[in-house]
Amino acid sequence: MTNVLYVLLAIFVFGALIFIHEGGHFLFARLFKVSVKEFAIGMGPKILSKTSEKSGIAYSLRLFPIGGFVSMEGEDEESDDPDAFNKKPVWQRIIIVAAGAVTNLLVGFLVMAVLVFSTDTLGSTTVHVTEESKAYEYGLREMDVITKIDNSNIHIGDQVMYQILRRGVEPIDITIERNGEEMVLSDVQFSTITEQGVTFGNMDFQIYGENLTRENGLLNNLKTRLKHSYYRSINTVTMIWESLGDLITGRYSMEAVSGPIGVTEAMVETAKYGPEQFISLAVTISMNLGIMNL
Repeated sequence: MTNVLYVLLAIFVFGALIFIHEGGHFLFARLFKVSVKEFAIGMGPKILSKTSEKSGIAYSLRLFPIGGFVSMEGEDEESDDPDAFNKKPVWQRIIIVAAGAVTNLLVGFLVMAVLVFSTDTLGSTTVHVTEESKAYEYGLREMDVITKIDNSNIHIGDQVMYQILRRGVEPIDITIERNGEEMVLSDVQFSTITEQGVTFGNMDFQIYGENLTRENGLLNNLKTRLKHSYYRSINTVTMIWESLGDLITGRYSMEAVSGPIGVTEAMVETAKYGPEQFISLAVTISMNLGIMNL
């Protein structure tokens, strides 16, 4: 019974992300007075459909929750309607086409901020390291602050983890700040782990949490949370973009690419670990929809 609820929840969220995406197209089509024939969520046969008497737009819910569309006059064919899509200026058509993807990205940024502001644990870039760590052998020390990994600037703990996970399969340069001085630890070699045929760097040290106590001050805590909201979102976009490159280079096989069924399965499994993990995955999927469509 629990699994059924998780599946329904995953389908609902997946449908909501599609609704947001198509809603972006729809809002800007209406803003630029394009003739819209139908706004549909799902694909296949119609389950429900209602046509607006005022606008003539058909609003439909279709059987299979794996997509959606906004059907515009003159979108796929020439039309003599003065308000047809093909009659609009190029800059308006570009905005309408891009609006769905941009909306997914904006919603992803917004929900990421909600996640950050609702947690009391945010990873800093300050290091807790022991002598057993591989990084210790290369000079990393307690309370060092990581500012760059290879050519990537580091601002939050999530970026430290991602960069080592992805790049730590080969020697990497780690720029740190120690006692107010900057130094570079060159060619740091981490141990690796392999999961589902993909090798990752193994981050064998810990990072301290940010100071979010009341004594730190409301303004400082607000700045910290805004910083994490922004850079966690940027880190997610970077991860998605670089993963596309990894597919091209062959680091990830095409088997790693999930369709709607695979996405639903992943969401069902993630939901079992708690709402924060589930929402984080939903944010990643929303941003992925945005990037892939752009």
